[in-house]
Amino acid sequence: MHVRRKLVAGNWKMNGSIAALQELSAIAAAARAASGVDVAICPPFTLIAPAAARSGGMAIGAQDCHWAASGAHTGNVSAAMLKEAGARLAIVGHSERRADEGEGDDLIRRKAEAVLATGLQAIVCVGETDEQRRSGRAIEVVTAQLAGSLPDPRGEAELVVAYEPVWAIGTGNVATPADIAEMHAAIRAHLLGRFGDAGGRIRILYGGSVKADNARELFAVADVDGALVGGASLTAAQFVPIVEAATGA
Repeated sequence: MHVRRKLVAGNWKMNGSIAALQELSAIAAAARAASGVDVAICPPFTLIAPAAARSGGMAIGAQDCHWAASGAHTGNVSAAMLKEAGARLAIVGHSERRADEGEGDDLIRRKAEAVLATGLQAIVCVGETDEQRRSGRAIEVVTAQLAGSLPDPRGEAELVVAYEPVWAIGTGNVATPADIAEMHAAIRAHLLGRFGDAGGRIRILYGGSVKADNARELFAVADVDGALVGGASLTAAQFVPIVEAATGA
């Protein structure tokens, strides 16, 4: 049985400013005190370098990247550029990118491959919509996304999966522990089936309205190896209790 360190990653989405980086001091202090837990904050591209400079050693990540190393891709940022700016990880395939930008599994896989090739940690997101869950296809949809979006592990760079039920993101709705356990078990089975023993080392995060008042219960669910946190990661007051809950899980 693999012992996996919890990972709590905050996704600021299109929020934040230089002034907002003052929140990092308290978050970084909590990260240093969190025994056995990894903590990361993913601000907008414009804040990665200043965030890394004042993160106190805590990991700073990006919310997306382009699949190419360089070239005529106006408005995009490569994994190497992210690394140079101070990022240590990148999220790819977030449901908002899939829905708003029309990103499909093949594109997401290529982005994840680029992230891993640069030596960064890749967090690949998967998840079903409300309609897909109501029609009984949740596991089918998510496992298909895994098959199409996940690259093969590469070198020492770490691959992480984040399960985010689309219907629970920013809505205040949270999947029940039973729902989460069922889906994370299905994800783990897919990882083991595809990657063998290495699939047991890949961390699976839960993302979907994670807050201080539900974090401890969520972290107690089998195969929940941490959380991808949205709105509650914007302030230390809301995010630090989630980190502390992971420490006690």
